[in-house]
Amino acid sequence: MQISITILTKNNEKTITEVLEPLAQFDEVLILDTGSTDSTLEKASQFPNVNIHHSPFTNFGALKNKAADLAAHDWVFSLDSDEVCSDMLLHEIKTAKLDSNCIYSIARKNYFRGKWIKGCGWHPDRVMRLYNKRFTAFSNDLVHESLISHGLKIINLKGSLIHTSYESIQDFLQKMQTYSNLFSSQYQGKKRSSPLKAALRGLYTFFKNYILQKGFLLGREGYIISRYNAETTYYKYLLLWEKNQLNQ
Repeated sequence: MQISITILTKNNEKTITEVLEPLAQFDEVLILDTGSTDSTLEKASQFPNVNIHHSPFTNFGALKNKAADLAAHDWVFSLDSDEVCSDMLLHEIKTAKLDSNCIYSIARKNYFRGKWIKGCGWHPDRVMRLYNKRFTAFSNDLVHESLISHGLKIINLKGSLIHTSYESIQDFLQKMQTYSNLFSSQYQGKKRSSPLKAALRGLYTFFKNYILQKGFLLGREGYIISRYNAETTYYKYLLLWEKNQLNQ
């Protein structure tokens, strides 16, 4: 079964080589870049099975669908630019008898500062990524896009992805701004918000991540992640309130 790997990139020079190296056994890795200004594309072009395409940023769901449309094969494995496939996962995908009526789900091991985070809502974390593009596609959401699974069976694979989305506090700050803007744009005029609602949502997120989801057992990393999730929730609802006010 021939499978195309699709990856969205923008300024991922720190992770792209590690992501691409295990994928040498696939005949096509399609990169859709949204404006890298670092060495991401230079590093990616060193791999003979990598095809590079360019697009302005719209939203994650639409871009993943565009990458799938550009891919040569019907079967698509959608990866993020900071996800590394384990050997078990690669073997499983290459040897599986794929069914077009199924979507295949993969467990992610989320790391922060070199530590596997088994709490704070980061674990367990399964993502649907392997699919036949003739039967489904990603939702067109600005954030939290996912494969549309109506009428399809979801199969959980045993292999895992190593996910290193956050290596530093700076990564947290950059993504907080990105996701807050996307969330507020997606729900502007559709969801109500207020400064009080933003504050209460933020407080509950911290309580859920740090207490209910056992972030307190993870030391300083658990506190940092729980606080980051809480701050992101607060600011995205505060920004939504502001956009709703301007829209009145």
